[in-house]
Amino acid sequence: MHAHTPNESVHALDGAELAAPGIRFFTLWDGDTALAMGALRPHGPDAGELKSMHVVAEARGRGAGAAMLRHLIATARQIGLTRLYLETGSGAEFLPARRLYASHGFAECGPYGAYDPDPNSTFMTRTL
Repeated sequence: MHAHTPNESVHALDGAELAAPGIRFFTLWDGDTALAMGALRPHGPDAGELKSMHVVAEARGRGAGAAMLRHLIATARQIGLTRLYLETGSGAEFLPARRLYASHGFAECGPYGAYDPDPNSTFMTRTL
């Protein structure tokens, strides 16, 4: 995120925030090698937000991102959420991520929660 986004537009959670109560944090491994990570944060009583989803460069194009996204969606359903939101970058570097989210039913929406409009952000949502 930091390589392609101005600091004021980076909304990824740091390690302490990912360890906060209520955050569900997941990693995907191939043996001893971490491939992907993602988190689910409650966003009201029936909604959640996908946070800090990332796939290591060496694993891109191998389905790790789709597997993590499916797991996050399944977890959201399992805990009773009916809507998911996410914020990702709007630049060309984030086009593969936006395509992945769209292929799993996410559509662009306006800012949600405490987010303000930001030309460096694309906001997306989907019902579950």
